[in-house]
Amino acid sequence: MDQTEIVNIIIKTINTIFSNFFSSIDSSIYDNLDSLVFFNSDIMTNNFFSKFLGNNKNSLIYLSDSMIIAVAIFYVVRFYYSNMVDANVERPHQFLFKLLIFAFFINFSYFIIEQILNLNFLFSSSIQEIGKNVTGFDINFSELIVSLNKKIDIDSGEFNLFSFDGIIKSFVSVGFFNLIFMYSLRYVFVQVLILFSPFAFLSLINSTTAWIFKNWFRTLCCLLVIQVFVPLVIIVIFCIENNKILYVGGIYTLIKINDYIREIFGGISLNVNQN
Repeated sequence: MDQTEIVNIIIKTINTIFSNFFSSIDSSIYDNLDSLVFFNSDIMTNNFFSKFLGNNKNSLIYLSDSMIIAVAIFYVVRFYYSNMVDANVERPHQFLFKLLIFAFFINFSYFIIEQILNLNFLFSSSIQEIGKNVTGFDINFSELIVSLNKKIDIDSGEFNLFSFDGIIKSFVSVGFFNLIFMYSLRYVFVQVLILFSPFAFLSLINSTTAWIFKNWFRTLCCLLVIQVFVPLVIIVIFCIENNKILYVGGIYTLIKINDYIREIFGGISLNVNQN
């Protein structure tokens, strides 16, 4: 056996290993990616909430209600103290009005978040449906990888890691792995923000803590709006014909979409390396 044959055997073995690896990814990972990106209010009924809250899902709301009493007592003490030192403090009727309004929001915080999630899912589903009518493809990651394999002829012949198509396939697979981690992190962040939504509304009662709600709301909106922008990018990718470089650019856009949205609206980074 000469050196050339040995090299060919090594290359063939590497190609077979990576071909099987990419095939296993294609058959399992992308369905999970769709469920992490496109979700509705069902996210509030999964095991995370049941394990954290136990049998009573309103336990944090009850805790927030008890803190309302503490805030009211603090205001009374502060009000009488301000009269002695001649300090400015909001009038009692203004505070009482805010207390009643935000107490209502606290007790219906999960219901409000549920409607926001359903509305966001409605927007993303509508875009997906419109995209399906325009492109003829289901707008999701499972369909996207099938389309990618067809464009780079991954199923029509023997996979070659060292070819241009093989390099593209490798880049895309690594990119999708990054997406799995990024959207898993987003999924967890959204659940945590939803969980502590009663305390976010509670912070509005006092003007000195209102910044907590503003940051919470901006972060939640930025994480949810990704769900609307992702199908738009996928539609653009499906509209790209016979240009593999632009196709890879569309995949890269999906990877960086959180950074783009964060630069426009603010929020937190989902880049694992930055966190």
